[in-house]
Parts: sequence; C-alpha cells; structure tokens
Amino acid sequence: MNRNMQSGEEDIPEQIQVRKAKRLRLMERGHDPYPAELPITSTIQEVRAKYSDVAPGEELPDEVALAGRVMFMRPSGKIAFVVLQAGDGTRLQIIFSLTNVGKEELDNLKADVDLGDQIFVSGHIGASQRGELSVFAHSWHMASKSLRPLPKTFTDADGNESSLNEETRIRRRHLDLITRQSARDMVRIRAALMRSLRRTFESQDYIEVETPILQTLHGGAAARPFTTHINAYDEDLYLRIATELYLKRSVVGGVDKVYEIGKNFRNEGADSSHSPEFTALEAYQAYGTYDTMAQLAQDLVQNAARDIFGTTSVTLADGSVYELGGEWAQLDLYGSLSEKLGEEITVDTPRERLEKIAQQHDIGVKDYAVNGKIVEDIWEELVGNHLYAPTFVRDFPEDTSPLTRYHRSKPGLTEKWDLYIRGVETGTAYSELADPVVQRERLTQQSLDAANGDPEAMQLDEEFIEAMEYGFPPSGGIGMGIDRILMAMTGLGIRETITFPFVKPAQK
Repeated sequence: MNRNMQSGEEDIPEQIQVRKAKRLRLMERGHDPYPAELPITSTIQEVRAKYSDVAPGEELPDEVALAGRVMFMRPSGKIAFVVLQAGDGTRLQIIFSLTNVGKEELDNLKADVDLGDQIFVSGHIGASQRGELSVFAHSWHMASKSLRPLPKTFTDADGNESSLNEETRIRRRHLDLITRQSARDMVRIRAALMRSLRRTFESQDYIEVETPILQTLHGGAAARPFTTHINAYDEDLYLRIATELYLKRSVVGGVDKVYEIGKNFRNEGADSSHSPEFTALEAYQAYGTYDTMAQLAQDLVQNAARDIFGTTSVTLADGSVYELGGEWAQLDLYGSLSEKLGEEITVDTPRERLEKIAQQHDIGVKDYAVNGKIVEDIWEELVGNHLYAPTFVRDFPEDTSPLTRYHRSKPGLTEKWDLYIRGVETGTAYSELADPVVQRERLTQQSLDAANGDPEAMQLDEEFIEAMEYGFPPSGGIGMGIDRILMAMTGLGIRETITFPFVKPAQK
C-alpha cells in the first residue's frame, strides 16, 4: 500500500489520491488549502473591463489581488501561464515568472496546483507579447484545493465546447456550470426573468404573498398530488399542486391584486416539458376578467424579453429567431377543432362520436374521462401541438374547468383561455367563478369523479367554500409556468431551464 494512502482509500481513484496528497503537502508547509478569507481587491470581470486597452508587452504599476478557478495551466521552465475563470465564465491570464515570484513559489505552483483548483493571486497589470491582458503574479495562495479532476472538454462539430453528456449535466449541475457557458447564462437569464416579472407586477400595483406548500386538501388544478405525513399531528398532507385557493382567499380579504411565484408539485409524468417540481406564478385581480389576464400575460412575457434580451425577437437554441412582440393571436377551441376535422364539434357532441374521432387519431380515452376532456385531448393532438406563434386558445368546456365562470354567451363553456407558445401550453387564465353555490356543486362533482377513478379530480374544500361565502368579487385569474416561459424564450427543454431539476435517482 502507498505509505501516503490513508486507511480505507484503496478504492479511491488515483487522481483523487494524488490531489489529497497535495492538500496534505500544503498543510505541512503551513498553508491552509481552504482559508476562511483572502485579501481580494478586484474581480476578474473588473480587471477585464478596466484594462481592456493595455498594449502588447506593456506592464502597468497598477496592482490587483483576485481569485478564480484554474481552467488552463502551462508550466514552461522559468515561467508558467495560468488561466483563471470567474463564476460567470470570464477568464483572465496569470503569468508566473521566476523573477516575480521566486523559485520556491514557482516550484510549489507547478507541484501543487491542478486544473479545477481555486487560487488567489496578487500582482500587477500588463499584457503578454501577444497582447493578452494578464496579471503578472507576485504571490499566490491556494483558495480551495479541488480533490476531483474536472471533466475533459472537447469541441463538437458545431464548434461548441462540450464535456458532459445531457444526463451527467443534469445530475451534476455544478460541473455543467463550471464547464459550459450556456448553463451559466441560463442561471442569469432565469434570475433576470424573476426580477422582470416582479417589476411588471409592482408597476401594476399587485401585492406578492406566500401561501402554504403543505396542505390538508389538494385543489386549484387538475393534477395528481404528492402525499406526505406530519408526525406532530399524525395526519396525511399534500404538497400543493397550485396556489389558487389561498390566493382567492386573499382577494376575499381585500387584497384586490395579488400574486405569488413559487414551487408547485405534481405527481405525474416527467418529460421535455413536464417536471414533478416546477415554479409557477399565479395572479388574481378583483373586477378583472380573462381578457384582463390576457393583457397581463402579454405584458409579463414581452417585458421580460425586453428586460433580458433587449428585444421581443428572441434567438432560440437552434439559432432561429422567434417573435414574442405585437398583439397575440386568439383562437376558439371548439371552432378550431371543428375546422380541423371538417365537422362541427360542440359541447353537445355525443360521447360515442368523440370516442370514435379519438380512436381514428390513436388518442387514448380513459373510462373516467368526461366529454370535455376527450375534446381537449383531440384538440391538443390535432391543433395545439401545431400552434407556433403565441396564441390564446379560448372558451373551454365546463366539465373540465370546475373553478371557472360559466361563459356569458356560450352555454356549456367557460371563460378560460390557455396560452400556447411554440406549441407548448405556457399559461392559463379564467374569469373566476364567484358563486359559492355553483362552486360547491362543481367541487362536489369533482369529488364524485375522484371516487370514480379520476386521479386528477379536486377535493371539496369546505374552508375555501366558506371563504367564498363571505363574498368573492368578480375576478380574473392567471397561472403561468416560469420554466415554460424560459423554454419559450430560449428553445431549450425544461430540464435545462431548471437549475437543479428533479431526476430519477441514479442506480447504485
């Protein structure tokens, strides 16, 4: 056994053993490989911005002290070239010379520093003979010794730098962030989106509130919930599937314009556009309608595009340009389906006919599915998946919209729209149902649907009904997926837009 190998380390990869030995060597010399604080005076980004015009071969008296991750290292005799990377991917060359740091520190650098280490450097500003902005180091210190090697990178056929396959990038996002610029960009784009959404809400006098994630009943959407258990009360609970019912209680209480941005949890499938844990926004406006909410949705998305990218003409991952600007199209659900099929489909179309149409297009129908659900599934396959431009699809059946106001001029329908962007449902909005008697009837029917086998049916929430009985004003309400807004703006899948998406546990 290697005398430097500690007990139990026989199975540790050789590169990790070597790096651990370097860590010990640093400590033996009295250098903490993980210091609590370093005398940093500048960032890599600040140096790049301030000294962009240094001439080739020029050296300035200006001194800086900074830190970064070692992404490249080329030792050569009496000199060593190192490239440090900041958190956002900005890089800067550091030149270590025998003259400036001395033989001992140059030798220690070559012996103890590996790719992936984070180091602190102090020195003066200059540029190499080739014109590369550089810091000419006077001293260095280990800031954090990396015990694991970074993944090797390569350039793909399109000229993009790659290192990890998709599965590894998702499971080890920290490595993805270190090695891939587009991953770092997405973190900042997502943060910018959240700031923009809140600015738009604030400009329109909305108030942000927080509602419970743990709930005794699940409601506010048609979805299968996650269950959990609270030991303190010995009760089963649900992780929320939506924030709707509590936000509506806020409106009853007088918060006339209210919104929340937070996590929802739905125990359903996971694919390129669905995640069991996702971020959503919901907003409600007293005395608004689904038309009010359509304008709000357009404002939220278009303002975000301008705030993040400076334009509503966004460039997608495949290089194509997608237009989010202008007035968005509107489409009638039943009318567009009738046009596509070449026959009139209404709320009165018999179930037998709907099932036959579904069968003709290889669309499965559950025994417990209500007629409206069959219509929506057919529409989704034949029309919705092919919508490209931003489009509000309006006026859904009552039997699939238990929280939505009945339509004022179309019997059997509700005042609801779904927003489709690039063929993906991105949001939904209602003219909210305000009649507590009708709401009780709708939720009672949902409970019956659940008893008949529908796993997505809501439960009858007596406390919510009681709140409505104190007078819920006519309102408009909206829900949008944050992750899907990012998908629309970038052309990426949902697992790329969520920084740390839930993934199937790795097999051990």
